[in-house]
Amino acid sequence: MSKPRVVIIRAPGINCEEETRRAWQLAGADSEIVHLNRLIEQPACLDGYDILTLPGGFSFGDDIAAGRILAIRMMNSLADRLRAFVERDGLILGICNGFQSLVKAGLLNANDIGDRCTLTVNANGCFVCRWVTVKSPSDRCRFLEKDRAYFLPIAHAEGRFVVTDPATFDRSRVALRYVEGTTRIGGTNPNGSFEDIAALTDSTGRILGIMPHPERFIDPIQHPFRTAANAIPKPDGLALFRTAVEQFR
Repeated sequence: MSKPRVVIIRAPGINCEEETRRAWQLAGADSEIVHLNRLIEQPACLDGYDILTLPGGFSFGDDIAAGRILAIRMMNSLADRLRAFVERDGLILGICNGFQSLVKAGLLNANDIGDRCTLTVNANGCFVCRWVTVKSPSDRCRFLEKDRAYFLPIAHAEGRFVVTDPATFDRSRVALRYVEGTTRIGGTNPNGSFEDIAALTDSTGRILGIMPHPERFIDPIQHPFRTAANAIPKPDGLALFRTAVEQFR
């Protein structure tokens, strides 16, 4: 069976596209980096891919708010194509800044959720860079394994997930929550997110927006506590990419 094809969007300020491309390759996919302008000029080229990825960074300098300009450009030019992409069983992954863009594009808080949500400045007002443990509460999302804990790095200033009306928030969309892990660095919730939410999925489970960076833990040598005498299990970040690739086999 042929490998799934992945398109990774490049835009001004994005800086994690190469690591993300490598992660998809190690997971068994064919991945290609394509500039946003090319997709806008040739929207039909999306039809040749199975997975779309918005990598981390500071798209368009995070002007106005993190991920907002990228979200506006995508939805002004590619809204119908993106919806069709998901309807034909395509997968969409947004990492950190990509998560911010997915939320602000309305792809993770569409009208059927019945509430408004966003990602905003961390509760401590500071950029946070460390490792966290997150856990998937269900098997709804095509990228994740139910009840699995993932140890992953984070690096963001606007990662705090907030909602305007907790009473109407659809918790079935929660893909990952920050939890206390066996390897703990700092507090459990690094940014003050509502109900410890670290990732969301959509109603189909085909879209994942995630604040931690799975592409930064795809090799055991990237584990912060690895030593010659300390064997590290398979990288949790790579596991996420492999779970997605398995959807096409």
